[in-house]
Amino acid sequence: MKHLIMAVLACAAIAMPGRSQADEAQKKRQIGQASFYVREFEQEVERQRGGAKATYRSQKDALERVKNLKSEYPGDEEVEELFRRVKKALKKSKGDYSEVDEAWIAYKNNEENLRKQIAAMAAEEWNKLLAEYGEAVLPRAFPTPDSAEVTVDDLEGKYVVLDSIEYPANQFYGETGEFVASGKPSEGYYFLAIGGRDWLGPYEAVKRYRRNVDSTLGDVRKWTVLAKFHNVTMENPRPSEDGAGAAYWGWVMKPVALYVPGHVVAKRDSAGDKTGRYSGEDKVEAIKDGWYTVKSVPADVTPEKLMEIFMTAIKEKNYPLYLDCIDPERQQTEVAQDLMRYHWDLHQERFHKEYVHATFGPAKITVVKGFDDGNELENFFLDDDEKEELKKAAGEKVEEAEVESKAIDPNGRQLGTPTMHKLIRRDGGRWYVEDYEPRF
Repeated sequence: MKHLIMAVLACAAIAMPGRSQADEAQKKRQIGQASFYVREFEQEVERQRGGAKATYRSQKDALERVKNLKSEYPGDEEVEELFRRVKKALKKSKGDYSEVDEAWIAYKNNEENLRKQIAAMAAEEWNKLLAEYGEAVLPRAFPTPDSAEVTVDDLEGKYVVLDSIEYPANQFYGETGEFVASGKPSEGYYFLAIGGRDWLGPYEAVKRYRRNVDSTLGDVRKWTVLAKFHNVTMENPRPSEDGAGAAYWGWVMKPVALYVPGHVVAKRDSAGDKTGRYSGEDKVEAIKDGWYTVKSVPADVTPEKLMEIFMTAIKEKNYPLYLDCIDPERQQTEVAQDLMRYHWDLHQERFHKEYVHATFGPAKITVVKGFDDGNELENFFLDDDEKEELKKAAGEKVEEAEVESKAIDPNGRQLGTPTMHKLIRRDGGRWYVEDYEPRF
């Protein structure tokens, strides 16, 4: 028996090192696998460069594997190092944060105060308008007068207030014109004519209001319209792609005034410079002039400072300053002017819905055309006369600057990855924004 016990103990002693080696191999394998996913997660986070991301492909694997290692091998130095790395990456994956400065969001308060001023003018003008037309305005819009019983002559000089005009949702092109439909078969239809200046003039005025005063108007879906009875027609207000659908009799209405309660009134203005105007339009620029923090671009402006001014012009709705920031060569045609207005609207919407500020990194300047008198390595081999000779031969000097922006949302978090912006300078003149289209 004694010999048997000694043999068993000897076998155990031989087996124990084998099991230890297997455990170490397994641990090494687990740490290696976890390290792979941690490294992948770190690289994903690094590529975001401070911006948050909805999902990271390697995050779940990295966190789960390190968590399991931490439980299985408490106090292990390699595991602790992985834990520190994945914790750091996790915090960075949530995005960089800044404390929101009150100056960053001053434009929102200014805009809201201006909206309230114009809204008060609009309400007063709308009420005066309804009082002016008085009993000529039908007491209710629906159900519509029955065209089987009432003629166009019976409704001569009559008006109606349509308070649920959904444009462009209910816009359609009919056999007799372009309309916005309001109504339903059981209560009758109004077909608001939008193909002429009675609509286009006021509508363009409302667009100017949104562009120059109130970005929140982009969230409005229903309009109120005072309209005049004009004709009766049969149209299909819900045509499918192949034109199929039912046709109904409806009253053709001519717009008199557009009203967005809490925002603005717009009317046609045949005597003005434009074919429409909105309430308080002649007072807007004077009011805004008092809140502008920047009114011009210095001749010696740096690329970084120009991007700050460009952003400020957008936030403060200073369209002339916005134009003054942009390369004049990109403003030469009507198409170019339309594009600048289009991107102005996009910038306005983003500063309304997505971010409130942006920071800018140092500019990287390169000479893309002409002689580079800042190239110290090449100029080491040239004397002053040779430099002047090369300048003349090379012609116009064109420099390009790249400036990176980081957008910040209302909570102070960096939004997305940084964006690159290009600026241009010719023959040592002033810097201009070349690509004004990118988001911040």
